[in-house]
Amino acid sequence: MQYKPNPERYQKMEYRRCGNSGLKLPAISLGLWHNFGDIDTLENARNILRVAFDNGITHFDLANNYGPPPGSAEANFGKIFKEDFIPYRDELIISTKAGWGMWDGPYGDWGSKKYLVASLDQSLKRMGLEYVDIFYHHRPDPETPLEETMAALDLMVRQGKALYVGISSYEPEEAAKAFDILKQLGTPCLIHQPRYSMFDRWVENGLLDVLKQFQVGCIPFSPLAQGLLTNKYLKGIPAGSRASSQRGNGAIDENQVSDEKIKKVIQLNTLAEERGQNLAQMALAWILKDNQISSVLVGVSKPEQLLDSINCLQNYFFSEEELNRINLILE
Repeated sequence: MQYKPNPERYQKMEYRRCGNSGLKLPAISLGLWHNFGDIDTLENARNILRVAFDNGITHFDLANNYGPPPGSAEANFGKIFKEDFIPYRDELIISTKAGWGMWDGPYGDWGSKKYLVASLDQSLKRMGLEYVDIFYHHRPDPETPLEETMAALDLMVRQGKALYVGISSYEPEEAAKAFDILKQLGTPCLIHQPRYSMFDRWVENGLLDVLKQFQVGCIPFSPLAQGLLTNKYLKGIPAGSRASSQRGNGAIDENQVSDEKIKKVIQLNTLAEERGQNLAQMALAWILKDNQISSVLVGVSKPEQLLDSINCLQNYFFSEEELNRINLILE
């Protein structure tokens, strides 16, 4: 049966302006890092995407190497897009990235113009798209001149293969240089995608200041610390969790789930319950409390988890006392 989205989908979501641009992003965006590869079920992926759009999530975030195997998340998204979402293309923000290893040889990794141009062409074919809304350089390249990498991003926009460009995982100083180069080229950087969670607050050491200075949006990934900031680990490592499985592709390492971390998770969970939220909802709300955050990326294995995440929007106000308690727990 042909998919027809919920007519009230735009009443269910909050949209935030992305940096100094005309683009608004849903406060919650869907990342296809896990659970959309060939080892996963296509119908489950379809259900997740439908539930996302039915609830006003208009932004689907991919990368060339998402899977596993690499490329399969884009290919599977392409199949579902063709069957379900083509009539709604102009209501969607679809992003992809390149910068990690994708194919053999010296031209399938890092940040050369050769790699980035070829990778985006491959991504568009896999997804069956004429363009992506946002194309990112996925990580800094210590050997390729930054001018070359940024010129490649500028080229993508001029060729009509991307509407906007972004960067991911750049340190503050390098990000500032990238923003400056892109501004001079005439294609300002739209957005930065850093790792950010209660357990991983490196962006607060200068990066958020740089983003504010250059009026660039921010869309954190891994806001739940790969599942650690959920009720999943309150009693240790459960069977079937990311820490217990060998999925690769950046899944949480069992060694990260220490007794000390579990103790902090339990204390944070107590505060979340006092706020009328579960731990995952509080962890997402804690990031979204800052209006400098354009959106936050969530990854889910089933539609119910996505609906649960969206409920964080019902309360992302924190009192001074709550913020102090969180900081004391995390010290």
